[in-house]
Amino acid sequence: MNINIEIGRLIRIARKKSGLTLVEFSKLVYKNPSTLSKYEKGEIVLDIPTLYHIAQVLNIDIEQLLIRPHRELKTSLTAKVPTFFMGLSQFYAYFYDGRNNSIVPCVVDLISQLEENRFKVVMYMNYKDFNNYQECENTYTGYIEHFDAVTNIILINKHMPMEKPSIQILASQLEADRKWGLWTGFSTRPMMPVSMKMLFSRIRLSEDTELLNQLRISKEDIKLYRLYNMFMVI
Repeated sequence: MNINIEIGRLIRIARKKSGLTLVEFSKLVYKNPSTLSKYEKGEIVLDIPTLYHIAQVLNIDIEQLLIRPHRELKTSLTAKVPTFFMGLSQFYAYFYDGRNNSIVPCVVDLISQLEENRFKVVMYMNYKDFNNYQECENTYTGYIEHFDAVTNIILINKHMPMEKPSIQILASQLEADRKWGLWTGFSTRPMMPVSMKMLFSRIRLSEDTELLNQLRISKEDIKLYRLYNMFMVI
C-alpha cells in the first residue's frame, strides 16, 4: 500500500463530495490546482499542518483522511464493551430499501475511545465498491455508547446536518456474529421520519437473495407492530 496515494484518494473523494472543483478547492487551501492534483495522485508528500488544513476546509474529521489498518482497536482495561463489539475497529450494517428494491450496505469505522463505554465512529452508507467505501451516498459521524441493556449509536449527516439518526441495538448474552438494530432517522426521498430494521455483522455478508429476505419486514414484524402499536426489532 502506498500511503501517499491512499491519502490522496481520500482527499479527492472528500473534495468531490463537497462539490468543489480543483480551482475552487485551491482558493480555499491557498495552493495552486496543480499542487492539489499532485496531492490527490500521491505524487507529493503532505505535511501534517496542510493535512489538518485540508480536513478543516472540507469540514471533515482528520481521521477520515488517515489510513487505518483494520486491526483490533486498543481499549482501556476498564472499557465496557459487549462481546459482539469486542476488539473491532470496523463492523458492517445492512438494510433493505423498498424504494429501489435493493440492499444498502454500510461500513462503521471505530476511530478512538472517548470514555470507558463510548467510542468515536464514522459510518459510510450505500457504497458501490467496498475497496472505496468512503465514496458513498451518505457519511455520518458520531459515537457509539454501550450499556448493560442496549448499545446506542448517535450520528449526524456530515453533508445534511438536519439529519441526526440514532440506532439502538439490544444487548444479548448470546455470542453471535450478527445483531439486529433499529435505525430511526429522516428520509429525503420523500421527506419523512423513518424507522427501519438494520442487521449488524462482525464480518462482511454476501448481498444475495437470502440476506434481502432477512432484511424485509416479515410477518412476525407486522404481528409485533400490531400487538404493541410500535415498530420494534428484537
